[in-house]
Amino acid sequence: MKSWPKGWLSILWAPWRMAYLSNITSTGEPGACVLCEALKLGDDEALIVYRGSRAYVILNRYPYNTGHLMIVPYRHVSSIEDLDEEEIVEMGRLLKASLKALREAYSPQGFNIGINIGEAAGAGIPGHVHLHVVPRWFGDTNYMVVTGGVKVIPQLLEDTLKTLKPLMVKALKG
Repeated sequence: MKSWPKGWLSILWAPWRMAYLSNITSTGEPGACVLCEALKLGDDEALIVYRGSRAYVILNRYPYNTGHLMIVPYRHVSSIEDLDEEEIVEMGRLLKASLKALREAYSPQGFNIGINIGEAAGAGIPGHVHLHVVPRWFGDTNYMVVTGGVKVIPQLLEDTLKTLKPLMVKALKG
């Protein structure tokens, strides 16, 4: 393995993340909730896979793996216990359909499913609770992640959206 000169800094340019880091949404309003703002956009622009009556499914713009989805209630609440029964039931229904769609599209060998409530728990958007669904495969944490600290995502988000949208509708029908 190559030894870098002392003081050498490796740089991975990702300028599209600046809006996220600055907490500026697509509308340019500082401090606005990106999950609420996404609903004002068209589905393709916002990367919305499915809109239900109480919650929606959206691709994570900064995924851990291909197919990383988030299930989000329309209401802006910070914790799962603030959701009403209908919201929780629909989010469960969307979770089940998401797993079916992801299995059909990508044949993952497992899933990480989780909710981070509060900044201390790692919530990137602490004011708007959401459920992460991350497909996993053996070996998806490979040498690039371990040695380089870089994750390779092999599919464009727009292509992931085109793949999952019809499969989500199919999964909800059956």
